[in-house]
Amino acid sequence: MQPPSAAHSRLDALTSLRFFAAFHVLLVHLGANGMLAGAPRAVQKLAAVGYLGVNFFFVLSGFVLVYAYDGRRFAARDFWQARFARIYPAYAASLLFSLPMFSWVLIHLNFPFLEWAKQHLSLTCLMVATLSQSWVPQIASAWNPVAWSLAVEAFFYLCFPLLFPALARVGRRRLLAVAAAAWAASLTLGAAYVVLAPDGVAHPTSAYENLFWLNVLRFNPLSCLPEFLVGMAAGLVFTKSRMWPGAAAWLALAGAAGFIAVVIFSDAIPYPTLHSGLLSPAFAAVIFAAALRPGWMKKLLEARWLVLLGDASYSLYLLHFTVIWMALVWLGHGAATFAGDCGVVAASIALSLASYKFIEQPARRKLRELSPGRPAAAAAGAVSA
Repeated sequence: MQPPSAAHSRLDALTSLRFFAAFHVLLVHLGANGMLAGAPRAVQKLAAVGYLGVNFFFVLSGFVLVYAYDGRRFAARDFWQARFARIYPAYAASLLFSLPMFSWVLIHLNFPFLEWAKQHLSLTCLMVATLSQSWVPQIASAWNPVAWSLAVEAFFYLCFPLLFPALARVGRRRLLAVAAAAWAASLTLGAAYVVLAPDGVAHPTSAYENLFWLNVLRFNPLSCLPEFLVGMAAGLVFTKSRMWPGAAAWLALAGAAGFIAVVIFSDAIPYPTLHSGLLSPAFAAVIFAAALRPGWMKKLLEARWLVLLGDASYSLYLLHFTVIWMALVWLGHGAATFAGDCGVVAASIALSLASYKFIEQPARRKLRELSPGRPAAAAAGAVSA
């Protein structure tokens, strides 16, 4: 099967995968806030590494941007305008939604990782509003804690018009070498932190929120860039290859096996290594498999309701943390029950669907009407934020 070189159709299977990645991130925040105490061990184990959903988004973003813009001429300005229309309206809405909770936390709670933000509140708000907070490790998770990844994505978007023409000229074998080199760079960064222990902590975990160099490793856009490059390289291999859907089963199996193995043995893997792109090849394999659209994957992942959830997954990612905190403040220990967990999940999904319908779609259409260059149709359905 030869993927088309331009005007590609939507990859609805990838849109659905976005929902599972966003839901995985939701799980880690439920667990981190003590709301999965009664859940089965397997669920808690899966939730503990829910931050991997963000790594998946970074790889997916590179893949789908390449897919959407392959074979097309586009000006950098038009690309950036299209990306702004895609991410900023819902992002701004999420900041407004989370502002009361952020203000309440600053006033009533004394979190060490927010101390710098309190002392430099105006600068913090400015950097969060302009998608630049991830460059300052002390404020990367301020205001809306999940928004740091949008600052990383903004950097990816800034780089894409420069990276894409260079990589598009590279043959398949060299693209595989690029992906391998990018993965090696991610592993090297994680390994360097483990060996050097620059923060003086021998075995840091995701619970450590105030370690300067650990926050540089996990939040800085430059340290995340290799994952995006893996996705771009995989996307270009896809557009340059002739592959039958039968290959999807092997790719999906390999990617899923890698993910399951990491979840099972996550306690034995250093957190900096696990967080720093360890699963990039596995994620790329699953994404590649879904993009091939074999019949069995289409049945699993292209149901209308699941694609709709995938379309709303960006808002789900942006809003769920605030919903969790609102439940904890209003319900106290009552939120840490099975009913509380279900209520948070249901409220987060309902809000995300409303945001997608009434904020994302209308704002995107309006902003794109003002832009002379419009992105390929596939980008709207499958680009992760």
